[in-house]
Amino acid sequence: MLNRRFFLKYLGWSGAALSASPAAIARPPKPAPAPPRLSGRVTSNGKGVANVSVTDGFTVVQTDANGRYSLVADGHAEFVYISIPAGYAFPHDKGTARFYQPISATNDPVTVDFVLEKLPVDDTKHHFVVWADTQMISKADAELLKTGAAPDLRDLVAAYPKGALFHGIGCGDLVWDHFELYDDYRQAIATTGIPFFNVIGNHDLDLEARSDEASAKTFRQQFGPTYYSFNRGNIHYVVLDDVFFIGTAKKYIGYLPEAQLRWLEQDLATIKPGATVVVSLHIPTQTGHARRNKLKEEEISGTVANRKHLYDMLKPFKAHIMSGHTHVNEKWHADNLTEHIHGTVCGAWWTGPVCSDGTPAGYGVYEADGNDIRWYYKSTGKPREHQLRIYGKGRIKETPDQMAVNVWNWDPSWTVEWLQDGVLKGKPENRIAYDPWATELYAGPDLPKKHTFVDPTLTDHLFFFTPSAGAREITVRATDPFGKVYAETVKVG
Repeated sequence: MLNRRFFLKYLGWSGAALSASPAAIARPPKPAPAPPRLSGRVTSNGKGVANVSVTDGFTVVQTDANGRYSLVADGHAEFVYISIPAGYAFPHDKGTARFYQPISATNDPVTVDFVLEKLPVDDTKHHFVVWADTQMISKADAELLKTGAAPDLRDLVAAYPKGALFHGIGCGDLVWDHFELYDDYRQAIATTGIPFFNVIGNHDLDLEARSDEASAKTFRQQFGPTYYSFNRGNIHYVVLDDVFFIGTAKKYIGYLPEAQLRWLEQDLATIKPGATVVVSLHIPTQTGHARRNKLKEEEISGTVANRKHLYDMLKPFKAHIMSGHTHVNEKWHADNLTEHIHGTVCGAWWTGPVCSDGTPAGYGVYEADGNDIRWYYKSTGKPREHQLRIYGKGRIKETPDQMAVNVWNWDPSWTVEWLQDGVLKGKPENRIAYDPWATELYAGPDLPKKHTFVDPTLTDHLFFFTPSAGAREITVRATDPFGKVYAETVKVG
């Protein structure tokens, strides 16, 4: 969840530290654990698999022609794990991806092997979904996930041709600080029938931890490393941890630590320039929030402070960034980058059917074909063609003679047109505004009843037009970047 009121103004030294005794200052640091020597083999049907990246989260090596690897793990490493190569099934435990094995400090050599299963089909074409912010705080929320989004995704997968390859990305805030609900999350994804890779969010942190490094302890116990990569078809997928906990409950910034960036440099060095790379993280690298609200500065809990360095690392590739956190749907394009900021599975924290910008509760669906990716937004409980909502006159209090339409997956590469009684009238006016339904549901100190902190938020994907007094029927057409036309028609007058 994005705390819109949280600004970190400064970080300072504690005065107590300045008055520490010489004995306390001179105390030697606790020695780092002994670095284990790791080796092993990656195999499929008893044969070694070459050129598989193996890592401890600090160093990346690749298997040789016989599938063998060797590395000296960092003393703080908790796992050894692989970047699953294209052409192989994703190992999982009832839907939760299992591409790693835990390690512990030892002076003895450690052998860790990985066994892969060859896919029976070509994975050049495949699909994936992004679930942002399932964010459950209660068993009631968990039940909504298990009876809503989970079967919706199961049915979506079933509607594709038999054998179509799918995987999911849980894009952070899997729960809302209640770790006992991770079991419910796993039960939900198990029913979808597809493997899920998971991202850590700010509500997945151990809030009593003394440092960022310790704040992911529970998440790592549940889901393994917080940053890693895998491959499917021509696409290289990367998961990052950009939630930097600053040591006091519920305070964090969007930031990628140096150790993680060093790992990413090594990981991307194995990928050919020009390839498509999909990076998933929880906090968006940047958003239009400050622009829409005319803020002088971005909220540093809402974007990634050192994002430029990530962008530099992604320059050789065609890159897509998948994020959540804000509970709104938004996209931006620049040079080789597209960032997809997702509306949430939980909508407005399980308080109503839409997010704070009017986007229906739902998730992103992506269809990969070679190096290309197409996408659409899937509203929970609605057909995939449901991509816009028309508001009649009177729903927009500021301009009562106008109608409006929310095209929630819109970006500037879309075309939006309106027709009156079958006659094309042109393009409606795009302007920053509040979604009327979200305003009715969430505006005011007493709404919504379940979580009164929820407010409607300004969005870029609203369009306005003024029909004639005698108009009988209004149609809005929205054409996405791939030529797919969506339309809605309403009776007026």
